[in-house]
Amino acid sequence: MDVDKAIRTAVDGGKVEFGTRSGKRGVGKAKLMILSSNCQDETKKEMEAACAKANVPVHVYSGTSIELGSVCGKPFAVSVLTVLDAGTSNILELAVKK
Repeated sequence: MDVDKAIRTAVDGGKVEFGTRSGKRGVGKAKLMILSSNCQDETKKEMEAACAKANVPVHVYSGTSIELGSVCGKPFAVSVLTVLDAGTSNILELAVKK
């Protein structure tokens, strides 16, 4: 699976939210949480704990927040990407692979 393409398809055709605050608010509705590789340790721990409570899978993106933002087509860094609805993307396959 091309992770970058799957993320972009989810952003374009599904429902996603960007940012730590949105991630914390939307963790109960999330299908998958994606964190950048350089996400702050404190944020990463908070998000992983919240996701564990809500039984939401977490995927750590191999690139930085700048690269994740670029993949999403955004002109800003994205440390936390919350996937609420994948649309036609196969991004939820990341939730199964561990």
